Amino acid sequence: MKWHPSSLGKLMTASRTKSEVLSETTKTYIRAVAKQDFYGYNVELNNKYINKGIMQENDSIALLNTVSFTSMVKNTERLNNEWLTGEADIVLDDQIIDIKTSWSLETFPATSEEAVNKDYEWQLRAYMMLYDKKYASLVYCMVSTHPSLLNEWENLSLHQVDHIAPEKRITTLLFHRDLELEEEIKVRLHHCTEYYVKYINQLNNK
Repeated sequence: MKWHPSSLGKLMTASRTKSEVLSETTKTYIRAVAKQDFYGYNVELNNKYINKGIMQENDSIALLNTVSFTSMVKNTERLNNEWLTGEADIVLDDQIIDIKTSWSLETFPATSEEAVNKDYEWQLRAYMMLYDKKYASLVYCMVSTHPSLLNEWENLSLHQVDHIAPEKRITTLLFHRDLELEEEIKVRLHHCTEYYVKYINQLNNK
């Protein structure tokens, strides 16, 4: 079993008791994944926030390029190792960059303090491990929302942002690689895979 970096936030949740390696949150998530694999179905996350992130990722990369005077492009190479499988948004010589496209000015984290998100940090640590990079940047971008994603009740002032200076519409957090945390990830994912296999066996032996 290879886990996606985006799942690390759920898989690394601390258990409430020392006797249990995996938290109930982690176990619930693993069972959900195992059921999908066993029965052959997918639960598609489909909402306006995710749709904007997918549809307008290139717009966000373009915004980042404008602010940083670069010509970065979307990465299309998926990597695998013993524990993980994933495709980082942007891969540079010494770092990976993960793009988060905000839905609106209301949801856009305007400062680094507002941008802190433990789940995203675990995701980026997994990418550093997978791509063997020293650094990872979490970049929140606010670009004007495509009209097709908006309904007639949306407040357009929260979505039409081209008049705002580009540098005011980007918030970045930088993470440094931590090999000790990566060892914790490896151990935890080993236990997660054991639990996954155990649950799949239960389904097989019904």
